[in-house]
Parts: sequence; C-alpha cells; structure tokens
Amino acid sequence: MHSHSLDRWAHAHDFNTQAGDGERRTRLVVLLTAVMMVVEILAGYMFGSMALLADGWHMATHVAALSITLFTYSYARRHADNPVYSFGTGKVSALGGFASAMTLAVVALLMAIESVERLISPESIRFNEAIMVAVIGLIVNLLSAWLLHDADGHHHHHGYAHGHEHHAGDHNLRAAYLHVLADALTSLLAIFALIAGKFYGLIWMDALMGIVGALVISRWGYGLLRETSRVLLDSVPGEKSLDAIRSAIESDSDNLIADLHVWRLGSQGYGVIISLVSHEPKDPQHYKALLAGIKDLKHVTIEVNGCDGDSCIPIDQFQV
Repeated sequence: MHSHSLDRWAHAHDFNTQAGDGERRTRLVVLLTAVMMVVEILAGYMFGSMALLADGWHMATHVAALSITLFTYSYARRHADNPVYSFGTGKVSALGGFASAMTLAVVALLMAIESVERLISPESIRFNEAIMVAVIGLIVNLLSAWLLHDADGHHHHHGYAHGHEHHAGDHNLRAAYLHVLADALTSLLAIFALIAGKFYGLIWMDALMGIVGALVISRWGYGLLRETSRVLLDSVPGEKSLDAIRSAIESDSDNLIADLHVWRLGSQGYGVIISLVSHEPKDPQHYKALLAGIKDLKHVTIEVNGCDGDSCIPIDQFQV
C-alpha cells in the first residue's frame, strides 16, 4: 500500500484563468446595454421609429445572450474543482458561446422579417428625436465594444504548435464582443436610414438597412457557431498541430505514435493522449520533455509500449 502523497502526479483542471477580467467587463456591458435597450424601445414607440424599436429589441436579445455569458463564467468558477467534470469546466465557455451564436441567428431572422414588414408598410417617423436616441445608442455600443476588446482572448493568443494554429480564445468574450458589435452596426444602420428618410424621403432605406444588418449578423453568428461546435465535438485542432506533436515524439530514438488524440479543454489548453511504441522505452518525463516546446498542452497522457523484434508488448501507462 502506498504511504506517500500522489499530488506530484495529479493534474489541475482549471483551464480558464483569464475569466475574471472578462466577467467584470461583461457585467458592466450588460448594465449599459440593458439601460440603453429600455431607452430605445420606449423612444421607438414614442417617436414612431420602427428602426429604433428594432434596434432596441435587438439589444434586448443581446442582454439575454450576455447574461448567458455571465452565467457560464459563474458556473465555470464555482465548479472548477468539481470531480464530476473529468477535464474541468473549460467547455462551459464554448457552450455559452454556442448558445449566444444561436441567439444571433434568431436575432437575424427576426430583423429580416420585421424589415420586410416595414418595406411593405412604411411608418411615419419623428426623425430628429429618433436620430438623437440612435446616436446615443451607437456611442454606448462602441463604449461596450472598447470595454470588451482588450479582454477578448481571441485577440491575444497565437495558438499552439509554434503559433501555426488559431487559438479559439475565450468564446464567452468573443460572443459578447460580437453581440455589442452587432448592436453598434444596427445602431449605425438605423442612423443612416433615419437620415436618408429625413432629408431625402427614402423611407424604404430603413427596411433595406435592416435586411443588410440581418445578413451581416447571420454571418458573424455562423462563424461563432462553427468554432464553438468544433470545441464541443472535440474536433482535432488542425493537421499542423498533429504534425508538430508527431514530429516531437518520432524524431527521438525509434519512437512511433500508434494512437494520438488531441482536443480542446477550455479557452487556454489542449488535452493529449498518446500511445507510442519504442524498442527503447524511457521514463515518461522524457516524452514530456520532448513536448515542452509545444504551447498550450495542459493535460498529457502517454502510454508507452515496448517492442522486441516484431512483437510489441504493453509496458505501462503514465500520466505526465
């Protein structure tokens, strides 16, 4: 029976150490967006501006989506050491981003439907008041985007495997950033459409800008949906990443990798399971050292199999 501690061989499972700053910034953005949302919805009804009303409801959906972001931060933090989650709660961030992407898709669909309705039945608008509120909304959105930009892990990481792969960053922050950018876009389009209507009588521009905004938001939502779904489905990061791992192991001695699994654990790390075969099997720390030059490998499991001629006999499985 072992009398010594196993802490030396245990693994940490907190792969989201950067969430704190992002959570604080996102909380502030939710507050700013919620206040502006109420102002725009009330102003839309008061001034008869469908563009302003649509922008306000657009913000409302984003308040809900950003609230999802805050929930995932809180949940991941509270359950970081929960043994129920085998590899920690890193994917909670991707799940939140996925939910936000779905929200973006719904927002785009509703915007398109409402824009078509406005195209068919234009509404009279009190342009001066509506333009003023839309400008304030744009300023709030740009301020929110600025608050989130520096905290967005998507802009600060260069991936692993020597920088050749794109790092997914913090999906929650990226989702929040996309939401406020989408809000800024719709505010800008609303201002443009209102000015066109006021000075040139082009009421239909209001509806056209709504359709354009819906298409742009759909594209952003699709990109986020594709990226987060890859994380949730444990997709391989990329061939260059796999090649880097294979090269690191197989360039040493006569090692051959028989089985290789690589998947994202959270916003800042990858899990790796390697089964290798060698005529001269070594201590697991040796193979860990071979992988030291590859960034973001946070949880590595290595199975070493010794070969004697054509016969390969499993020796042991090591956690490194």
